[in-house]
Amino acid sequence: MDIIVKVADASHTRFAQEICDEIYQSSLERGTGIAKRTPEYVSEKMLAGKAVIALSDKDEFAGFSYIETWGGKEYVANSGLIVSHRFRGMGVAKKIKLRIFQLSREKYPDAKIFSITTGPAVMKMNYELGFRPVPFSELTDDPEFWKGCQGCVNYEILKMKDHKMCICTGLLYDPKEHMAIKQLLEKNILKGDK
Repeated sequence: MDIIVKVADASHTRFAQEICDEIYQSSLERGTGIAKRTPEYVSEKMLAGKAVIALSDKDEFAGFSYIETWGGKEYVANSGLIVSHRFRGMGVAKKIKLRIFQLSREKYPDAKIFSITTGPAVMKMNYELGFRPVPFSELTDDPEFWKGCQGCVNYEILKMKDHKMCICTGLLYDPKEHMAIKQLLEKNILKGDK
């Protein structure tokens, strides 16, 4: 079975309720926090070209993720990564993660990209893309972002810790750091002996 991952558009809003149901079911199964989303919110992301969707060759919903900007577009969050139960274990999450990362870089090439997760698989994918774990203080300080956590079962922990830590891990990709590494490699400083 082929899975196609592409930027979502108006034709995909018909999957919005299914996406929200899948996110909710996964949060119950994991027993960890996932911020609640509405079909209207998911549809808005699709209509704005700020979401990717995975579909089977039979046009079935297989997975989804979206991006949000914060702090005057200085930060981009990769959020809502979900794979439908019947398509798990097929590498769909990795395809979605790669495409949402690419979309983030295309739309906001100078922005820092971050992800907050409790999932080891998402952490691994982020590490492979060059993200590094960071304290929440290195993420956006935009209060609107943190309002999104209010629907999470762990929100009281975040609030009690003054938005500085929670059960989730914050991961950050800073394009300036990667440019610096690339420049060092180009100057052979990090290449070593061959």
